[in-house]
Amino acid sequence: MFDHIIARDSSTNPITITPIVESEFESWLADQSETTKAWVAANGYEAKRGTQLALPGSNGAFGSVLIGYVDDAKAIWDFAGLPTSLPEGVYGLSDSISDNAALYEKAALGLYLGGYRFDRYRKDDGKKDKRAKIALHDIEAAKRAENTARGIGLARDLINIPANDMGPAELEAAARALGEEFGARVSAIVGDDLLKQNYPAIHTVGYGSDRDPRLIDLVWGDADAPKITLVGKGVCFDTGGYDLKPSSNMLLMKKDMGGSAQVLGLARMIMAANLPVRLRVLIPAVENMVSGRAYRPSDILKTRKGLTVEVGNTDAEGRIVLSDALTEAASENPELILDFATLTGAARVALGLGLPALFSNDDDLANGLMENGLALHDPLWRLPLWDEYRPQLDSKAADMNNISGSPFGGAIIAALFLDRFVEGAKSWAHIDLMAWNPTDRPGRPTGGEAQGIRAAFKLIEDRFGK
Repeated sequence: MFDHIIARDSSTNPITITPIVESEFESWLADQSETTKAWVAANGYEAKRGTQLALPGSNGAFGSVLIGYVDDAKAIWDFAGLPTSLPEGVYGLSDSISDNAALYEKAALGLYLGGYRFDRYRKDDGKKDKRAKIALHDIEAAKRAENTARGIGLARDLINIPANDMGPAELEAAARALGEEFGARVSAIVGDDLLKQNYPAIHTVGYGSDRDPRLIDLVWGDADAPKITLVGKGVCFDTGGYDLKPSSNMLLMKKDMGGSAQVLGLARMIMAANLPVRLRVLIPAVENMVSGRAYRPSDILKTRKGLTVEVGNTDAEGRIVLSDALTEAASENPELILDFATLTGAARVALGLGLPALFSNDDDLANGLMENGLALHDPLWRLPLWDEYRPQLDSKAADMNNISGSPFGGAIIAALFLDRFVEGAKSWAHIDLMAWNPTDRPGRPTGGEAQGIRAAFKLIEDRFGK
């Protein structure tokens, strides 16, 4: 995944990458040799953020690389273009920034993510993208960057794998592999056992597929430590059910398990950092398919909480499977519940593709996630759990409907639905996200994306990591 990153030791002699703050470029240039000044002038280089310039060495060979940056939350991406734009060779960040832990971590993370690529299905015919090797110092900032990058990389990989190779069983296998790596206990309730153990909503949505639905359950850490529970929507493919999606809307539905990818990526970060928490990850993994066994509009479903749900739309299946998982999560009364889900198009209409919607019953939690997101350029934006909209989920035939009769406020309506199943929870947040990059940008290639997990990790680390 990140084999372009290598250890920097006495045997490596990397070409130096020299970061230059955009606003300090003129003062830096004034101290350089006349030869360097002339080369910079000839290339019209001004150290604008994310731009680079190769300087020739004394013998005409490649000497060093200048990279312009702005020391803010987006500095990560200023460095992300280097691995794929530099000529082949071994490069390393200047020793001058190794004492600046915050900057080094941002730069290292950008260099990690800038070399990410998903090539599982590409033939190794020599035409794959070339990447420069980056040698990083053996310091804590580089280790933190690696941990973050590997969590993001895991989430991206899981989302990018198509549904033919990433069904509920394969998602379970991915969770088991992660659990084995860090000594976590992983179990799964599969198929009709979901009914026997009272997870009827998960079973109902997944019953229409030939691939058995399941509830994946990962537990790690000291049982006496503060309990943190992550819940991720694991709809491995979503046709919309009998409320069938148009074909154009189905093209990206391999990413509808993006919430589960987020929580596995975040779980990896927590376990690798050995945070002193008792972590639980719950993933309801299903396919929403059309068949003779699939659930129908107007069906009335049972849930683990005991509430009945009238199906107003089979394409609002994510909230249904999450209902059982959230009920189980809340039953342990953890200190914190976070759920991630590619839940509504309404959230994308409201906030766009790159800004996940955040809902919470806890102002401190919501504020902490938003502040961390802005500080790390991993943004979330809070929307309200607006009480006046709750009656829109009323049903004449059941305890509630899974949708509103109104076309407005869909993301809020979905969050209010989930809120019924975490009633009484100490601290809960719901993140409604895209989990996908629609275009290529440095460090953020087209494809699956982790959104909000850096902000969430920072909050968990700050609250429980000491």
